[in-house]
Amino acid sequence: MRELPAYIAIEGPIGVGKTSLARRLAETFETDLILEGADRNPFLQTFYTDPKHGALPTQLFFLFHRAEQTRRIRQSDMFQPVYIADYVLQKDRLFAELTLNAHELELYEKVYENLTINAPRPDLVVYLQAPVEVLRARIAGRGIPFEQSMRTEYLQRLSEAYMKLFYDYTDSPLLIVNAEQIDWVNNDADYALLVDEILTIKHGRHFFNPGM
Repeated sequence: MRELPAYIAIEGPIGVGKTSLARRLAETFETDLILEGADRNPFLQTFYTDPKHGALPTQLFFLFHRAEQTRRIRQSDMFQPVYIADYVLQKDRLFAELTLNAHELELYEKVYENLTINAPRPDLVVYLQAPVEVLRARIAGRGIPFEQSMRTEYLQRLSEAYMKLFYDYTDSPLLIVNAEQIDWVNNDADYALLVDEILTIKHGRHFFNPGM
């Protein structure tokens, strides 16, 4: 039987389905689940309705939350559990550079440096991609009120930032998934195909383009 990588991180822009995939994988393989905790961030709603005033507290909350999660992972290393997360730490700087002005980014970077976050490296990163119109449709479908005000221009910039991040990414084995025509939530056959692909990755960069 093929073994699941010990630490899998699922990534991609808002609406692509990273958290739903992380949850299902954790349920299937009975692993620990690490979520970025967007629903716990009290500043996120302000960010979507007033990005200029909400960006810095939103980013700092996520940064402190991820630092605490990293400490917990490090403390439990002796038990060698399997983890599935719906983010990689690099996303924090991605969002900071995308949303903060120059002075805020300087403050954010000083805080980041003083936190001394020593995050473990994922054994596999699954990067989910989808066109902006698909992201918008999925965001509308999940019906979170304050997300509906998200601008298409912001989603486009976010998608481009993710593409740039993973174009240069070499820290871990990487599986890039075209998520436009695959439904791992409601279609068991689609989910099984994706799981099979995940279980085959041991090193390098791979592409999974179902339906093509």
